[in-house]
Amino acid sequence: MLWSSPLFWIAFAIFLFWALGAYNRLMRLRSAVVQSFGSFDAHMVRLVALLGEFGAAQSVQRGSLLADEDVQALAALQGAVTQFSASLAMARARPLQGDAVAALSAAREVLRATWATALQKLLADTAQPAALASAGDPGVATGSTGSSPVVLSIWQVRWEEHTVQNEQAIRVFNEAVVQYNSAIAQFPASLLAWVFGFKAARAL
Repeated sequence: MLWSSPLFWIAFAIFLFWALGAYNRLMRLRSAVVQSFGSFDAHMVRLVALLGEFGAAQSVQRGSLLADEDVQALAALQGAVTQFSASLAMARARPLQGDAVAALSAAREVLRATWATALQKLLADTAQPAALASAGDPGVATGSTGSSPVVLSIWQVRWEEHTVQNEQAIRVFNEAVVQYNSAIAQFPASLLAWVFGFKAARAL
């Protein structure tokens, strides 16, 4: 009978060892995706803190001198930060789910565009009084806005430094996602992935 055949038990043992090895490999690759997202998450938390400092600094430095358009630009930036923070929290809890990562990617693009718009608007509003003061206009005092293009440029430098670090973390995460997705798509490991519910992840 088949059950009493030594060849059957040898084949079964080989299959069992293969299945255990393949399962452990899939678990390692999935864990690598989660861990690499944790590194990206840490960078994003620091970026959110930077933007919080920026908004608070502008409010303190300018106060009532903020033009309505500047107030709107800062409010839009704060809204983008809030949206991004919520998307980051959702993706943090579900880094392997494509919808959560897709929402985070969209929120990140909105944040990037809103930051560029807000900084450009603030730079334009600070550059004009500074130019008038340097031209000798007696009605304009240097630094009367409580900020300057130089100060704002420093914030831009800090943003770019964070961006470089974030891009590195994103590359590591995306590489982990590619390796994981390739592993669960390969036959016969794809059978194990189906049985144990391994789902494809999404890159940032």
